[in-house]
Amino acid sequence: MFKFKNQGKLVTVAVAALFLLGVFGVAVSHVGTTYAAGSASSTIGVVNYQLLVTQHPDSAKAQETMNAAIAQAKSDFDAKSATMNDQDKQALYQQLQQGLQQKQQELAGPIYDKVTAAVKSVSEAKGLTIVLVKGATIYGGQDITDGCNESN
Repeated sequence: MFKFKNQGKLVTVAVAALFLLGVFGVAVSHVGTTYAAGSASSTIGVVNYQLLVTQHPDSAKAQETMNAAIAQAKSDFDAKSATMNDQDKQALYQQLQQGLQQKQQELAGPIYDKVTAAVKSVSEAKGLTIVLVKGATIYGGQDITDGCNESN
C-alpha cells in the first residue's frame, strides 16, 4: 500500500508533473499533430505554438494562480490527511488532483483560444490555407510565429 512519509513533497511533485502534462495535452488537442513534408508552399504556414502560449500576456498570471492552487491543495492535503488511513489519503489525493486538473484547464483554455485566434487572424491576413506546428514540419512553410506574437 502507499506510505505517506513525505506527503508534501509527493503532492507537490505530482501536481507539478500533472500541470506540465496537462499543458502539453491541451496544446496538442488544440493544435493537432499533422505532419508535412515536401516543397515549400506559399499557402502553408508554420507556427511555434508552445512559444506563443508561454509568451502570452495571460500566461504569467495563470501560472501564479495555478501555483496558488497547488499550494492550497498541498495545505488541504496536509491538514485533512493527518488522521486518515492510507486508503482515505489516496482518495483525498486523487480528489485534489482532479480539482487541480480542472483548474489548469480553466486557466489554460482561454489562453489557447486566444493564441489560436491570433494564428487564424495572421494566417488569413497572409492568405495561408494551412498552418502546422513548427516542430512537426520537416520542410517548408512560412513561419508566422512573430506575427502571431504581435497579435497577442
